[in-house]
Amino acid sequence: MDLSNLLAEQASALSGAVAGPLAAPAYLDLVRLARDVDGLAEQVLRLCVQQSRDAGHTWQELGDLLGVTRQAAFQRFGKPIDPRTGEPMDKTVRMTDAAERAITIVTAVLDGRMDEARPSFDAQVLAAFTDEVRGDALAAVAGLVGAYEGFGDGEPFVRRIGDHTVVDIPLRYEAGDMKARVAFDADEKVAGLFILAPETP
Repeated sequence: MDLSNLLAEQASALSGAVAGPLAAPAYLDLVRLARDVDGLAEQVLRLCVQQSRDAGHTWQELGDLLGVTRQAAFQRFGKPIDPRTGEPMDKTVRMTDAAERAITIVTAVLDGRMDEARPSFDAQVLAAFTDEVRGDALAAVAGLVGAYEGFGDGEPFVRRIGDHTVVDIPLRYEAGDMKARVAFDADEKVAGLFILAPETP
């Protein structure tokens, strides 16, 4: 059975199950079925995006259709080629605790506990990210969106870009939202730390 038929069959089963009354344990079966349908839908979406690219459609067209930037569409569905080797780049995130580590580091930096954050920095960030640089950066953000209030809605977004594992964390300020971006290098050290507008790709 091909992918689209399997998706149609499972979606139909989910639709039928949701329509009828359920006993308490059956709700977990619904969640499992919905998870499976979601996974199949993702595979079908990836296939459709690849077919659209093969037919000559641009990342801009696909991004517009999906409600994201062309770069975000490429990052999700693209198959970048490493210019150093000519081989497809591995987009697998191997740093399983990246989100948790990024949150810990960002919290320490925003709270001014730099002694806790610095051991995670690579040599370049360690040399460049002085207390003065931290203060100037936070003052610039405060000038744009006011005081920091806490983490924003949504989960951290983790992905691999080139040789780096990149984590975006939603932040809430008094007059707007921002996001912290932490880039970990291949040695799992912080190679970049930024506070950006939420729409920054």
